[in-house]
Amino acid sequence: MSPTEEFEAIIEENSSVAEPALPRGERLSLHVTRLHMTAPPKVFLPVPVNLQTALIRAVKMPLPYYRYLYQQVGHRWKWVERLRMSDEALAAVLHDERTTITVLYVNGAPAGYFELYRQPDEITELRYFGLMHHALGMGIGKWFLLQALHAAWANLPQKVIVQTCTADHPRALALYQRMGFTPYATGEEEIELLSEEELRDVMLRNLAIPS
Repeated sequence: MSPTEEFEAIIEENSSVAEPALPRGERLSLHVTRLHMTAPPKVFLPVPVNLQTALIRAVKMPLPYYRYLYQQVGHRWKWVERLRMSDEALAAVLHDERTTITVLYVNGAPAGYFELYRQPDEITELRYFGLMHHALGMGIGKWFLLQALHAAWANLPQKVIVQTCTADHPRALALYQRMGFTPYATGEEEIELLSEEELRDVMLRNLAIPS
């Protein structure tokens, strides 16, 4: 069997419509803090020096590329929700006109992204934000968050909301507060980490060639 035939056989084997439920991973308890801000940030930071940076808003981002960004940014922080979504469910979220995704490029390579969602009650949610591992330590984290907040306020919402939890960076809560967010609710949640079988399923879906 040629490599191409072997690849097609793997995809066909793993693309049946009625797949059995995959085993789940271990459960993790989290303390969640929800924050809001009612005015644009008053902080201004210069563009990072000695780096070529670009912020590009994606239009109808391909699902494999989104999953790549999501995994690269979120694997340290236990991001799992979007990886469990089917292609149809994920496309419905990402390609909704109320959702915007902006990718940060540093020296020509993707380095992070942020995702905003405009709620119908004039609230903009910062759903996801983060840097890839290779971009940590470059001194661009605060600047990048500020760009995300400027984008969130571009449509003049009544407020911007975000949530963080104990799986996030230990300084995330303090950083959000320095940028102008105020906590308004806390609670406990539980997530299921991805099992090895689920990770394998994500990989195969990303390798699948559209017909």
